[in-house]
Amino acid sequence: MVSFIFFATPEEPMFTWSPDPELFALGPIHIRWYGLLFSLAFLSSFSVMVWIFRKEHKGDDLLNKLFLYVFVGVVVGARLGHCLFYSPEFYLTHPIEILKIWEGGLASHGAAAGIIIALALFARRTPGISFLWVADRVSVVIPLAAIFVRLGNFVNSEILGLPANVPWAVVFSRIDNVPRHPVQLYEAFTYVIIFLVMILLYRRGTAVRTGRLTGSMVAMLFSMRFILEFFKTGQSTLDPSMPITMGQLLSIPLVAFGLWLLMRKPAESPQG
Repeated sequence: MVSFIFFATPEEPMFTWSPDPELFALGPIHIRWYGLLFSLAFLSSFSVMVWIFRKEHKGDDLLNKLFLYVFVGVVVGARLGHCLFYSPEFYLTHPIEILKIWEGGLASHGAAAGIIIALALFARRTPGISFLWVADRVSVVIPLAAIFVRLGNFVNSEILGLPANVPWAVVFSRIDNVPRHPVQLYEAFTYVIIFLVMILLYRRGTAVRTGRLTGSMVAMLFSMRFILEFFKTGQSTLDPSMPITMGQLLSIPLVAFGLWLLMRKPAESPQG
């Protein structure tokens, strides 16, 4: 149920958000909004990758192989990242819970690690393709996928923002009655902008300079992630007295990696 209040004030949030996480059920099969949006993340990204690969005269078989590597890397990396970075005590004592990915709980930093490993394995096992060449192409669609993931978090009432006195504050009534920053929507909006920038950079030929697209995406995405962490509630067992959160701590090396890729002397060949 979503109830709207059209004349919002700082004391009265614009709407209360309390959707049913389950979209529908067919016997023992339960379809959840999060799963649907997660699937749309892959389908939309795959569609853009089809356009990129055909534009560069790469075969569909190569893309299908890449998709399999990235899919496994994202799912395994994101799930393990969430379990080990944010709630290690719980998941290490309840390991079977790690498998319940349909209940939500994916970490973007874990997904980044999973993608890096997947792309490295793909490049190693694919003659004529370098790690940075394929990373540049995948980097174009990562922000697009991230949009759907954050919308899934919003539907699930997870990754909550801090309490807020702003007209657009949201009450996640499944959690509490506190008006909060809809930080999931903040992130989704920034990823829309980053995706559009990445498409523009790709169309302008930035991909010819191997590593520049990857560096641009990683630096932009995790810089924004670092900033938006200031609007989030704590999600990990990290010492609360520390000046930064776990999300910010994990973002720092990724931003540094992105900036290094942008500043290094790139190879001239598009194959890296």
